[in-house]
Amino acid sequence: MSSSSARSLESDREIPYYHAVGNECELFEQAYRQHLPLLLKGPTGCGKTRFVSHMAARLGKPLFTVSCHDDLTAADLTGRYLLQGGETRWVDGPLTRAVREGGICYLDEVVEARKDVTVVLHPLTDDRRLLPLERTGELLEAPDDFMLVVSYNPGYQHILKSLKPSTRQRFVAQTFDFPPPAVERDIVARESGLSADRCSALVNLAARLRDMKGQDLEEGVSTRLLVYCATLIAAGMPIMEATRATLVEPLSDDEDVQEGLMEAIRATFG
Repeated sequence: MSSSSARSLESDREIPYYHAVGNECELFEQAYRQHLPLLLKGPTGCGKTRFVSHMAARLGKPLFTVSCHDDLTAADLTGRYLLQGGETRWVDGPLTRAVREGGICYLDEVVEARKDVTVVLHPLTDDRRLLPLERTGELLEAPDDFMLVVSYNPGYQHILKSLKPSTRQRFVAQTFDFPPPAVERDIVARESGLSADRCSALVNLAARLRDMKGQDLEEGVSTRLLVYCATLIAAGMPIMEATRATLVEPLSDDEDVQEGLMEAIRATFG
């Protein structure tokens, strides 16, 4: 094998697997080249985070990922003064590092963060592409290879936890959903090592369980959970035990709902 072929194979292994189902890869690349921020919308576990990891590796750019939560503040993103070795030193947060060094900053479930976070993002999401650091007196201009990507799950939106229209309209947006059955089967098979035939039954089951969303379930079965289930089955765990641990217990604590899920599973696998 030539050295160039070896490098190509090594590069392929370093790029996280992602199966495109539309023009999302082209949109991401164009947004990156044109210095546009990107908003990804879709249900939990449908592949948004994997997609961003795939695209960062594909573009050869460092990825700074932040999982947003109720206590996340603007200072967590930009940085703060910390006591180190008896001295007070400024330490950059992930957003500041991405702006200084270049790279992709990904804020997962951005609506979970405090409102002061979106205020910090605004100057970065227009033609200024600036990050003011009030505590250090700096005004950082984002380099050409910086990109801001945020995501959230519209299904969990709450009146107190939604992006304002003025914020959403600062982003190019892409909606994600669970892949078509054949694609999801291939994804689950590749990620778990379980045969495609056996994965087909899991994907068909997932479709039945997703139909329960909004009735008995707040959220449908994610592709991530299907991969977990198939991984356990491939490792030798009995199907009923694997499905209960991955497709029932994580979805509901209600015993009646759990029994309804198990009935659907028994109808699928006997």
